[in-house]
Amino acid sequence: MADLQAIADALVQGDRDTVVDLAHKALDEGTPPGEILDKGLIAGMSVVGERFKNNEIYVPEVLIAARAMRAGMEVLEPQLKESGVESRGVAVLGTVKGDLHDIGKNLVAMMFQGGGLKVVDCGVDVAAEQFVQAATENNAQIVAMSALLTTTMPHMLDVIKAVKEAGLKVKTMIGGAPVTQAFADEIGADGYAPDAASAVDKALELLDKA
Repeated sequence: MADLQAIADALVQGDRDTVVDLAHKALDEGTPPGEILDKGLIAGMSVVGERFKNNEIYVPEVLIAARAMRAGMEVLEPQLKESGVESRGVAVLGTVKGDLHDIGKNLVAMMFQGGGLKVVDCGVDVAAEQFVQAATENNAQIVAMSALLTTTMPHMLDVIKAVKEAGLKVKTMIGGAPVTQAFADEIGADGYAPDAASAVDKALELLDKA
């Protein structure tokens, strides 16, 4: 019987090699890849997210854990595709036009993957039409935007307008240091998250309501 808790624990510690070894071992023993994903990788990232939210760990530890998560996903992905395991949903994300900051966005991308979402990362300085194109091409359920500069926050409204004009059935989320719940309400975003760990909770909540 594969020790999936050991995979989760190794991921929390950021021990990439152990995550990869144990994932291979679990597959060799016939453990379904979806079970390894849920009870190993996602369970581990959930712990990382909670600790990050509670200020028990900080960005460097999250990045190291996320690197271990990615390595584990590389082992599982071919098997997940073969066995037809679906992701929980598709999220398109990016930093809005005029803004080149990406650390927060990258953290959100990792937490989304840790929550079982497929992530389409459009990068930084992303125009409204690029968000719409990526969401259309990937049949996304969520469009998530980040901004670190107050001067680029209005572009979030541009994206929300473009999404509505394109008739896309997606949920919109915003975040970033200057962004608030009040601003989200003002521009009509479906969700707001103050940090990366809360972002994945909000994304999954929006998917449940969809």
